[in-house]
Amino acid sequence: MSEDPGNGVDRRDFMISAIASAALATKASAANAQGTMPSSASTLPAMPQGTAYTGDVIDGKKVVSALDVNDLEPGQKHLLYFQGVEMPTGQHWYVSVTVAKGAKPGKRAVLVSGVHGDEMSSVHTVQTVMNQLEPATMSGTVMAVTDVSRPAMESMQRRWPNAGRGMDLIDMNREWPGNENGATAPSRHAGLLFNRLFRPNADVAIDFHTGTTGFEVTAFNIAGMDVPEVKAMVELYPVGQIFDNHVYPGVLHNAFMDVGIPSFTPEIGAARVLDLTMSSLFVEGTMNVLKHLGILAGPMGRTGKDVNVFVGNSAFPILATAGGVVEHLVKLNDKVVAGQKVAIQRNSFGEVVAEYTSGVAGEITGQRSDAMSEPGNPLVFILFNKATPGSAEVYPE
Repeated sequence: MSEDPGNGVDRRDFMISAIASAALATKASAANAQGTMPSSASTLPAMPQGTAYTGDVIDGKKVVSALDVNDLEPGQKHLLYFQGVEMPTGQHWYVSVTVAKGAKPGKRAVLVSGVHGDEMSSVHTVQTVMNQLEPATMSGTVMAVTDVSRPAMESMQRRWPNAGRGMDLIDMNREWPGNENGATAPSRHAGLLFNRLFRPNADVAIDFHTGTTGFEVTAFNIAGMDVPEVKAMVELYPVGQIFDNHVYPGVLHNAFMDVGIPSFTPEIGAARVLDLTMSSLFVEGTMNVLKHLGILAGPMGRTGKDVNVFVGNSAFPILATAGGVVEHLVKLNDKVVAGQKVAIQRNSFGEVVAEYTSGVAGEITGQRSDAMSEPGNPLVFILFNKATPGSAEVYPE
């Protein structure tokens, strides 16, 4: 996910800026759909040639500052550390990299998690996929990175704690493709990873997320389904919802799309927990994608054809108008109609101070999980279809 609905100030800032940013996303997605390259892609630095080992070894794993999976021995799994941006002390943040290099050549898939530090089910999903791979039987390569935002993960919080101009919390999923010479450490970290690790090794990329702390979501995929290869991949997941929208610039899957690499974002429930049941759906879907790409052999598992997938192009937010305890009257994935009451809020005396109704017909795709809320916090997101999607398409995060 890409912002924190549990934080009222950030959410208000986000809602204000969404109109302009989503308009840019729409323009970029149109260029991608027509096979043209957005102008921002031309500003990216040239990709480094070959793998660069720093000479360091951490816990028996070699450290690289650039990686080309073609340099690795086929038919094996390789465990490496990637040298990211420096800390204020001058040491580096290191990112864990697992590469399953097939015995035969083929497509290259990149699986990413840990862009936000509180999203544990996404990390577990990627780890589970990698543990099931047998490189000796594969054609192609799967590379996984499970801890992109290391300083955020150390305290299991969403954002990167940046100390450049006083303590600040920066959302890594607004920084892509980053800038190796950027004004903040997260921007530079994103630039290093994108230019030297992700982009050089990806024919396809999947960026796994969950809801944010204080806000849980259903099992769904975010994808621009006007891109045929993306549509083909997301339909291989046995999950109940698809948000057919390109969302905002700065998110990782859009950075991949901007350089011609098909990409999308799975969303896997609540933050800070392991939802093993929901995670298993995305493991199954990802294995289907790897079979679709020809990296793995074997029959497909369940796909979207086996579940009643609801596809929506917009997400209707319901924001708190008062402070108090929130009582939800519907559950995730429930169908609702316009005018239906979906939540109430009580003050400290137990009096009802606010009632909330849906403005659209659709399905519940996100709910505030923290029991209390102040005014301005998102309480509910409803996935629905708008005849003409506007330029300010928010999504449940």
